[in-house]
Amino acid sequence: MEIVQVIGLAIVVTVIGTVLRQIKPEMAIQLSILAGVAIFLLIMDKIRIIIDLMQKLADQANISSYYLFIILKVVGVAYLAEFGCQICKDAGENALATKVEIAAKIFVVILAIPIIVAIMESVMKLLA
Repeated sequence: MEIVQVIGLAIVVTVIGTVLRQIKPEMAIQLSILAGVAIFLLIMDKIRIIIDLMQKLADQANISSYYLFIILKVVGVAYLAEFGCQICKDAGENALATKVEIAAKIFVVILAIPIIVAIMESVMKLLA
């Protein structure tokens, strides 16, 4: 059960980070980033399973894999932005975290444009 590994790693890093933060705060931030990357690597197999399942469902529903790819990119941007924001907040850079959130929202809208256009075209065809 990988969730136990993730939680165990998080608890160990939290305890070490709490002690390290008093001695060398910059090292505590680096430890936190390293732990985040390690957790991401632990869940990569699960992400692949989800992507494969979504691809199979899209194929069964005759949905273009192009649109599925866009949705996966949007989800990826959201998760990466959240990870980046949390790192910034951990480092005490709340203003920078806000800028990362704004940039992520803009990227999501840009990535979603083809889907929005397809929906608008479908609505226009229905109305015509």
